[in-house]
Amino acid sequence: MIDIINLNKRFDNGFTALESVSFSVKKGDLVCLLGPSGCGKSTILNLIAGLLTPTGGDIQFDGASVIKTAPKDRNIGFVFQNYALYPHMTVLENVMFPLTVGKHKMAKAEAQKIAEEYMKLTNIEELSGKKPGTLSGGQQQRVAITRALVQKPDILLLDEPLSNLDARLRLRIREEIRRLVKEVGITAIFVTHDQEEALSISDKIILMNEGVVQQYALPQELYLEPANLFVANFIGSPIINTMKITVADGQMNFGDFQVPLSSLTDSRKKTEITDGSYTFAIRSEDVKPEISGGVVEMETDDNEVIGRDCILRFEKNGLVVKSVVTLDQAVKNVTRSLIFNFSKAFVFNEAGERVY
Repeated sequence: MIDIINLNKRFDNGFTALESVSFSVKKGDLVCLLGPSGCGKSTILNLIAGLLTPTGGDIQFDGASVIKTAPKDRNIGFVFQNYALYPHMTVLENVMFPLTVGKHKMAKAEAQKIAEEYMKLTNIEELSGKKPGTLSGGQQQRVAITRALVQKPDILLLDEPLSNLDARLRLRIREEIRRLVKEVGITAIFVTHDQEEALSISDKIILMNEGVVQQYALPQELYLEPANLFVANFIGSPIINTMKITVADGQMNFGDFQVPLSSLTDSRKKTEITDGSYTFAIRSEDVKPEISGGVVEMETDDNEVIGRDCILRFEKNGLVVKSVVTLDQAVKNVTRSLIFNFSKAFVFNEAGERVY
């Protein structure tokens, strides 16, 4: 169990990287730290590893603080973005290395036996005698992961380990990472800025922005029940449709059209929606282009094919709405009546807090 308690990190130049960050990771979970560049993801990883010292707060492993524990004594495996393999050593020697130094030091024969067991687990045993410079990016990454796992750490930290790989290889390696983590039964924290990556492999996701946790939840919960406007905008592809509206006299005013406030389901309201300015948001799959019966008529001005589906882009007087449809519904320069599924829409106040 990892407990991060009111963690703060302020650098000497005055930049605050983290502000009162708190979360817990259960033993055996694979948790992703997700967010844009500079949001504090890697800083958290380095603090957990002991490579940085927090300005305030605490880090606990199984209820015991590790703030004053040296990095080498935290029993952590760390996989870096640039692999950090020793170029003059073979793959086998790279994997064996952690077992031949420090507190893990053991006889060479025993170290080789353990290394070969883990190399078999990660399917790199055929690379045993090769040097890192002769390997592909995916092979190097598997070697780096194996070297981290061979120490049998309590915690595995991965800092954007797939960012240097091409899209197809990323897909395969991330599946392998999840398989390995679950097979070994290790607690893992995985840093990424790629939401698809996080959504596909995580047990839970911690979404960060500007050093603050925006939401910590199951992957599907971030998508279906975003805590605020930032989460709604960050999670999902295509990006969620957002529209500035005003509420007055029981009506939501979208500019070119109005919708009764009663269209919103009472059970989904977080707080009472009073008169004022708001942001209305709805996912593209919850906008249906029909011949009639919708809240507004708009014309398609573009379409984008994404595999078996198509994204239709509608525009009217500066208002843009996207809808995901099947390929046989793909059209262009055609007027459609857009039906909004209000039971799955969201409303946020001016501070970005969710009210519906």
